[in-house]
Amino acid sequence: MKAAVLGMVGMLFLAGTTVPLFAHTTVNVGQYEVEAGWVTEPPIVGIRNDIALKVVERGEAEGSFTGITGVFKDVDASVLFGGASKQITVNSDPRPGYYYSPIIPTKTGTYMVELQGMIGDVPVDIKIPIEDVEPTAILDFPPSGSSGSGDTAALKNAVSSLQQQVSQIKSGQTTIEGSGGGSYDLGILGLAIAGAAIILAVIAMLKRR
Repeated sequence: MKAAVLGMVGMLFLAGTTVPLFAHTTVNVGQYEVEAGWVTEPPIVGIRNDIALKVVERGEAEGSFTGITGVFKDVDASVLFGGASKQITVNSDPRPGYYYSPIIPTKTGTYMVELQGMIGDVPVDIKIPIEDVEPTAILDFPPSGSSGSGDTAALKNAVSSLQQQVSQIKSGQTTIEGSGGGSYDLGILGLAIAGAAIILAVIAMLKRR
């Protein structure tokens, strides 16, 4: 009984940890299956990737298929984003029926692959959605904002320290040694505080955008 329970638990565990490697979309065109997606997933904006295409004809046995070669001699391929369209060059993979096209996605969002032409004697006119392109934040580590916040905090501490020094000098708690004189050195400290304040203001303005 215990062995049976453990076996069921093991099967559930394996089922829970098994996930599809690729989020590709398959469309049936006559007797053919056309699959489209990204080679590297998730696709990230600004990072070179490839659109993967697969054209096969299913066999009678379950899971069997024949890859169709030379498809893109008679089929034009384009990638679509919003109202924009770009015809792409499709290269053959060493595996029959597999193809790829290099691309650098420049915007986040939904892309589609459009195929028009003939596969054998079957007309093709389809649009296949592929996985959405993600912002770089999905892979950023540490988050790009973390170093900026640390720099801002350090700058604020420096301004506070300079202000304390000015107050101490004015009250006579601290004396300044140098050839420029007290007024000159106070002026330098004042300029330093003003410069740091301007930098803080610029950082705050950029964060609001």
